[in-house]
Amino acid sequence: MADANNICSQEIDLAQEVSALLRATPGITSLTALLEIDPFCLVQSARIDYLAALERQSSWLQAAMQRAIVAVAGQEPSQNNDIWGGVDDAEREDIAAALRLSGSNAQMRIDVARTLVNHLPNTCSALASGEISPSHATTIARETASAIRDGLSPIAIYTVEVKALAHCEFHTPSQVANKVRSTLAKIAPEEFEDSVAAARDTRRVSCYRESDGLSTIVAILPAEDAQIVMSAIESFVLKGEDDDRSMDMKRADALSALASWAVTQKGAAVRPHRRPITVNVTVDLPTLLGLAENPGQLAGYGAIPASLARSLASDSKWRRFITEPTTGALLDFGRESYEPPQPLVDFLLARDRTCRFPGCRAPAYLSDLDHAKSWESGGTTSAENLGALCRRHHRLKTHGGWKLESASDGSCVWTSPHGKRYPVPARDIQEAV
Repeated sequence: MADANNICSQEIDLAQEVSALLRATPGITSLTALLEIDPFCLVQSARIDYLAALERQSSWLQAAMQRAIVAVAGQEPSQNNDIWGGVDDAEREDIAAALRLSGSNAQMRIDVARTLVNHLPNTCSALASGEISPSHATTIARETASAIRDGLSPIAIYTVEVKALAHCEFHTPSQVANKVRSTLAKIAPEEFEDSVAAARDTRRVSCYRESDGLSTIVAILPAEDAQIVMSAIESFVLKGEDDDRSMDMKRADALSALASWAVTQKGAAVRPHRRPITVNVTVDLPTLLGLAENPGQLAGYGAIPASLARSLASDSKWRRFITEPTTGALLDFGRESYEPPQPLVDFLLARDRTCRFPGCRAPAYLSDLDHAKSWESGGTTSAENLGALCRRHHRLKTHGGWKLESASDGSCVWTSPHGKRYPVPARDIQEAV
């Protein structure tokens, strides 16, 4: 019994030490202390804290790495006057050789480091203090780089940076990328419109032969057309029977089937602008009326220019939802039956847009509408208690020991089987998720 008590006491002491190191400022002292701990000697909840603490240390090291890269490559791109040379030729090879990278990857590392060190001091500080991950910092740098090159003002850069850093707390790098794009679209709507218009001219479809009787088709499409294609594929898949094929296989087969059907219909009149598949576009009333130029939100993609949002909305079926003016979250309304009526279903799909598990981006229209508090235990069929969960995370909640607390604005808090709490904030309807 004494040995068991000693083991329990040691586990508690180690867990408390790891918890303190998780809160400590990253640096050589706290890193050394972490490396002296064997994570396999920790209880599960402490192992999670240990992993998070190491991630903060990784951020601190990566902040130093950015400065080191700029020190080698220089703060500005070098120019080679030789006709055979190019930008950053020598510097890129130094980085590539030292870090065992390809030339293209070395250049990407240089570009990210210069953007961070030269233009994003707050992001560098957040990275050095472990408040954001290296992936978050890289995302912010990549998404702002072109706007910075195009002359975005320092005040605008600061605004984008602050909003992105605030978004990092509860969101994945890809979600932060969407936030940066939306913010840039609001700050510089004319430039955003021009860049989208220019990009549309690069649309194309290519086919490449692969081995083993396969080929790769790559389609670069305007965002709204890409959503039409994917919605058609998903709609076709949903109509199919369950079998042993993976979802990727079903989508591939659906695309082939749709194309085969189209070939058989060649005698029918073609109506390219009569789209039978639904895409959801969110646009505020002033922009719809031409009184503002705020970007719209294309479900499954993100920010689109105001003119494109108005164009897509001009021949559409409208659903009106009321938002909370400060947060942009859709407001609640209740229902009293187990099966939610269609208006409530529409509301929930518009509010959540994706699965509500942290970081999951499975579309809401392919997810289950789950009662956070089960119907059997007294849970209501209302916006407060219902939300979209993909099948995997629905099963995790039902059978995997995860708990979910839900609010009417769509925000929720997940609690893992080991007691770790993960808040998911409400989603501004004018922001991508």
